[in-house]
Amino acid sequence: MSSKQNYQRTVDELRKAASMQWPADIAQKESDASVIPKLLETQDNFISILSVPVSDVDGLFQIMEMTELPGNLLLKHLVVLADFGGEQLQRVNSDFDAFFPKEDGKRVMRYRRGSSLQSYTFQELPVSGRLTNARLHISGTKLLKKQPFDALSKDVAMLLMFGSAVESEDVARKLASCEIGDYLGKSGELARFVKQRYIWVSRVTAGARSNTMGQLAQAHVKEYLEANIGVPGLSVASNGTLPGVYEREESKPSRFDVVVDDGTKFVGIEVCFQVTTNSVIERKAGQASGRFDQINDAGYRVAYVLDGAGNMTARESAVRDICNHSHCTVAFTPTELDVLCEFLRDYFQSP
Repeated sequence: MSSKQNYQRTVDELRKAASMQWPADIAQKESDASVIPKLLETQDNFISILSVPVSDVDGLFQIMEMTELPGNLLLKHLVVLADFGGEQLQRVNSDFDAFFPKEDGKRVMRYRRGSSLQSYTFQELPVSGRLTNARLHISGTKLLKKQPFDALSKDVAMLLMFGSAVESEDVARKLASCEIGDYLGKSGELARFVKQRYIWVSRVTAGARSNTMGQLAQAHVKEYLEANIGVPGLSVASNGTLPGVYEREESKPSRFDVVVDDGTKFVGIEVCFQVTTNSVIERKAGQASGRFDQINDAGYRVAYVLDGAGNMTARESAVRDICNHSHCTVAFTPTELDVLCEFLRDYFQSP
């Protein structure tokens, strides 16, 4: 390996190179992908729409089509309130015959609203392929692009609003959380239900935010390496393994945030950026020693991208353990990622 560059850093060397706070472009990506602020911002408008007394769902759909809120944003509100997302919708879609068998060539949903039994004929469901959040335009940045409240949106909205009221008890049990239809036209009860639900959702998403940021950091490292290593024939993959490298206690393959290989040589890369302190760095430090010995013996390499004030100021012992069991440790800046690229070029181009 080249001796021009110091790849095995000390904590002090790493701290001097670190950016400590999330880069603006990563923070912006997370903000764009986070839908909860947009939902909270439009919550009162959403409540006002569902508070209008209507005799049937056609009247409700007319209001939804006329409102200033985009159709995909309305649908996202319903998904969140029902806690019934893409995977669950896909399960219904793939087994639609069991939920709503055909009647004279049509698929009809019979449900109770108050004391009356009403019906709705599906227009688009089931769809071919997968019924995903992306297909419904309700995931991440897709939610920022306005979509109309179309036929598929109406079908999905019916499931989310009246699923728990379906005439079939077996189907109603499977769709038990889809109950917001019970509150249509009841402004006080509806507002309480929606606001209580969003208090819970906000708590859950607050805990998930750091995980989202971590995934964005890993994706950024992967993309940066793909664009800048400059060695033909290399594979750069997320969440990969190294041949023969296992977790000691569990005897299962160790997984790395990014793996770079040419089919013979392998480098496992771990990424950890924490602005506030948490246990992620401790977990990675606990794995570092056992992994390093196996990787070194196999002739492979392991590298770490470490940054963030939470790591550098509050978890110095963990960072030191990682530095002591790493072939290359860099911070999360373009200059530092260039050092990682140089390290990879040295390794893969050496005899």
